[in-house]
Amino acid sequence: MSLRPRFAEAILEGSKTVELRRIRVSAVPGTTIIIYASSPVMSVVGLATLDAVDVDRPNALWRRHGKNLGLTRAEFDVYLAVAESGCALTVTSPRQLPDPYALRWLRDHADFQPPQSCRYLAARDPEPLHVLAGTNR
Repeated sequence: MSLRPRFAEAILEGSKTVELRRIRVSAVPGTTIIIYASSPVMSVVGLATLDAVDVDRPNALWRRHGKNLGLTRAEFDVYLAVAESGCALTVTSPRQLPDPYALRWLRDHADFQPPQSCRYLAARDPEPLHVLAGTNR
């Protein structure tokens, strides 16, 4: 899952426990989330576990999750301005990697392309990401 660095850091610190998406995420609770911090960091920086997925109208999501999103109400409103619904992902067990995987390293070791939003690991992704996620290739 790609995140702006400020949100990746907040999740890894534990101050942000809900990630907001415009598009429904179909992952199931218990899924390991690999956290990729976008520019200027451009690295896989940590992991978290998906605890719950909540899809609803923006106002309902704000009422339930606003204090855990790491966003102001104005930022929330801009992000979901034209959306009829949003997707709130509750995350638990954040773990910061002691040695992040930089995008350059990931691309040197496989045909890696960071997601625009989120995606499942592909067989072509670097082996260390599969180890982090606990998946077998």
